Amino acid sequence: MRFMVMVKATKDTEAGVMPSETMLAAMGRFNEEMAKAGVMLSGEGLHPSAKGARIRFSDKGADVVDGPFAATGELVCGFWLIETASRDEAIAWMKRAPFSPGDELELRQVFEAEDFGEAPTPELRGLAERLRAKVAVRR
Repeated sequence: MRFMVMVKATKDTEAGVMPSETMLAAMGRFNEEMAKAGVMLSGEGLHPSAKGARIRFSDKGADVVDGPFAATGELVCGFWLIETASRDEAIAWMKRAPFSPGDELELRQVFEAEDFGEAPTPELRGLAERLRAKVAVRR
């Protein structure tokens, strides 16, 4: 099972405050543990929303709204893509992440092809497989 783990933004991350050397070292050790265990597929930090944009779609097309965005607690400042045998295992890994009191993670399972049932045609399933293969080659 794959899971997206989103690190919720804080006032500091939105202000562009970088983590301390101590925090970076702790996070590096945690990431290394996950990589050695074959759990971590990817993980990155994100620039503040002031450098981002939102694209909103309507009947008239797509509109772009430049950041920054309000509601800091709803923003994401980093993420992992992990693969575990279960939701409980994913939660157990993330409970070990080196965060401070008040920090928050959100864990969401990633859809797999079989989750869509019979809706995707054989052609669509083939396209999805080819795209996954192309992306895997780029890593």
